[in-house]
Amino acid sequence: MTQGHAPAKLGFGGAAIGNLYRPVGDDAARATIVAAWDAGIRRFDTAPHYGFGLSERRLGATLAELDPAGDAFVSTKVGRVLAPVADRDLTAERQGFISPEPVESMFDYSQDGVTRSFDASRSRLRRDRIDLLLAHDLGRATHGDDHPAHLATFLDGGYRAMRDLRDAGAVGAIGIGVNEIAICEELLDRVELDAILLAGRYTLLEQGALDRLLPRCAALGVEVIVGGPYNSGILATGVVPGAHYDYAPPPADIVRRVDAIADLCRRHGVPMAAAALQFPLAHPAVSAVIPGMADAEEVAQAVALASCPVPPGLWADLIHAGLVRPDAPVPSPEFSCPD
Repeated sequence: MTQGHAPAKLGFGGAAIGNLYRPVGDDAARATIVAAWDAGIRRFDTAPHYGFGLSERRLGATLAELDPAGDAFVSTKVGRVLAPVADRDLTAERQGFISPEPVESMFDYSQDGVTRSFDASRSRLRRDRIDLLLAHDLGRATHGDDHPAHLATFLDGGYRAMRDLRDAGAVGAIGIGVNEIAICEELLDRVELDAILLAGRYTLLEQGALDRLLPRCAALGVEVIVGGPYNSGILATGVVPGAHYDYAPPPADIVRRVDAIADLCRRHGVPMAAAALQFPLAHPAVSAVIPGMADAEEVAQAVALASCPVPPGLWADLIHAGLVRPDAPVPSPEFSCPD
């Protein structure tokens, strides 16, 4: 598959164009979005948190030029509101972003907070309707002891606001965008969700979602979008200085697993990043994978990796070595990130 023919299941993760960890100029961000569009990518994911509105603003401005008919599928998130900040160094990293926006994000899962966040996102994105609206970063892993209070606020107010927006046609579908499995199962016990964006929890390194979550989503018809297919980068870079797993230096057991996966990929002549990108899409509940893309080169790499031939022997060896679970669906021999 060549540049210009990206499959429908490959999406664009918008954190990097919000200056995640490093500044990206407006022109460079625009060039990245244009490269994705020219490659045939039509699914774009962003959030107010990404650069404190910067990612949404850049995506909205560029898609207004490229996609005046609104054909792109755009998802964004609620659960944080942007509040003005005083006496901040806007050239320094704040909450992971280096953003010139004089605001920062604060958690707010209330009905009013969700409504205000959505209205502001719609303005930045220059779209009357958002295809998918996700509640961002619920869960104990993010909130610790504050999790029960945030969850109660969401269930009492924020979820109702999201459902009302969907019922009014302002949103096509609703769901959650999270980094942990437990909150997905907890919410599926309580409310109806159309989609789950699950970051980093169904990858070549982690397949715990196979126990209950993915079968349950398949049975309920809940769309699963896989974010973080490289587990914050280590499945793309391998074990190198500065490699990240879950936004932090990798622990020893992860280093050993990545080295073992990388060794088998080398034996089969397959880039580890290609296997990582294609693996989650073999599960019938998974509708898309959205790696982050920081520049036009990364867009081209993602499109190439999505179609890189992976011999069935690699999947067999990964299963035999205990690196991929035997109950995990794997791409078929003719698999190439299908539309």
